[in-house]
Amino acid sequence: MYRYDEFDAEFVRQRVAQFRDQVHRRLAGELTEDEFRPLRLMNGVYLQLHAYMLRIAVPYGTLSSRQMRKLAHIARTYDKGYGHFTTRQNLQFNWPRLEDIPDILAELAEIEMHAIQTSGNCIRNVTADHFAGATADEVADPRPYAEIIRQWSSLHPEFSFLPRKFKVAVTAAEHDRAAIQVHDIGLHLKRIAGGGLGFAVWVGGGQGRTPLLAKKIRDDLPEADLLSYLEAVLRVYNLHGRRDNKYKARIKILVHEVGAEPFAAEVEAEWRRIRDGALKLPAEEIGRIDAYFAPPAFDPRPARAELRLPDRAFERWAARNTHTHKQPGYAVVTISLKPVGGIPGDASAAQMDVVADLAERHSFDEVRVSHEQNLVLPHVRIEDLHAVYAALKAAGLAEGNAGLATDIIACPGLDYCALANARSIPISQRISERLAPRQDEIGDLKIKISGCINACGHHHVGHIGILGVEKRGEEHYQLLLGGSGSEDASLAAITGPGFGPEGIVDAVEKVVDTYLRLRTDPGEPFLAAYGRLGPAPFKEALYVAA
Repeated sequence: MYRYDEFDAEFVRQRVAQFRDQVHRRLAGELTEDEFRPLRLMNGVYLQLHAYMLRIAVPYGTLSSRQMRKLAHIARTYDKGYGHFTTRQNLQFNWPRLEDIPDILAELAEIEMHAIQTSGNCIRNVTADHFAGATADEVADPRPYAEIIRQWSSLHPEFSFLPRKFKVAVTAAEHDRAAIQVHDIGLHLKRIAGGGLGFAVWVGGGQGRTPLLAKKIRDDLPEADLLSYLEAVLRVYNLHGRRDNKYKARIKILVHEVGAEPFAAEVEAEWRRIRDGALKLPAEEIGRIDAYFAPPAFDPRPARAELRLPDRAFERWAARNTHTHKQPGYAVVTISLKPVGGIPGDASAAQMDVVADLAERHSFDEVRVSHEQNLVLPHVRIEDLHAVYAALKAAGLAEGNAGLATDIIACPGLDYCALANARSIPISQRISERLAPRQDEIGDLKIKISGCINACGHHHVGHIGILGVEKRGEEHYQLLLGGSGSEDASLAAITGPGFGPEGIVDAVEKVVDTYLRLRTDPGEPFLAAYGRLGPAPFKEALYVAA
């Protein structure tokens, strides 16, 4: 993984000192909250319903065991003993005291972490496929390019005050685990004409109040031109993006209103003007960054057969929570942060320490954060899987439900967020408990819940999506069906009138029952069945059947 150079370290150190002074002035009454707000947002500090919240950047979702242990320490020392992993591959602490945040940031700087550009109208933390560098279905590790983008975009003077926040995701596999089509810019690393590496560039995706899928504006961008092309896209957006209406300020609105082809034409014109300048990526620079992500020293010996008693729980976990690795004898392990009835994405300090220990012992000192609010050990010897499982089980982290109905994505909702209209966490807990006994029968099913229209729970791309709204002063929930954030990206459609907090759980179960009753066979996925049947039978079950 990437290591800070002298510039990185000094840059973060100076920012910590600057923010420490700003916090001191705020606590002394020299700054009003309105004056302090833009300063704290530049350092990842939000004011939630009950307390300040600190959002920590995890670039492209990659952590070392040392970094994970520091996060556990911060949770114990400055928070309430836990952290919340988000759909942006970040970590949030929900209860830090404002006066402690500079000390937290100083401790993060010691292990090459920070909270810069995790908020505000700038280029946010760049995300990537959480299996990057490990999975057999990618053409190359996309993280070096994500790191190059991170370095280019950090405090970029032209793009520090964009019309609205800006999100970039990178993948290198045909199966899209990074949801690139619902990002402001999505990049698909692939082989292009001539056999070299390059990118398909998607622009203008996003969820929120106006959900839109990105449009592909280029299919063959050479890797050397990555930064100049991104700069051209950002310049066009910065020039034309709306600043008079924040609800129409995202690049997705600009692309939608002017059209993908005219937008692409303006980008191409700007790109031709700058492509051969200072932003041209030399092969040696790509190689220098790529060296930080060199594969670990895998053991080439075949995995040894284990002599142990049958363990059905382990076998079920291994079937659901491991993925094929590019290196024979190894597996990619998903650590579910979704215990049945638990809070999606939360991990205690003790659990973070266990994950750090496992990463150090069994995964070449590496952990990943997924945008599905789980953790990943990317490089585990197959013969070590049972030992890993046993340690996870002892820590309450061995739920074998990756991709199943209880692997629910949920935002913090009205329990924490000042923007939310309804609670997400209790709804996810009840649905999880209701569907858990049948989740193996149901099979793959992505349920995603947001507590407001901002869609931090990605409800627009859930197979089953739930949106919390306010109706006559009470919490209410809309039900959506048919979404996907993968390479077959689609936006879920609202089924009809919404439901109260109890009714929405029953509604989800009716949808699942209808799917199970009407699917052609146990192997037909939910999205395939929904595409074949259309919404009619589901609406009938929800609104007509007694």
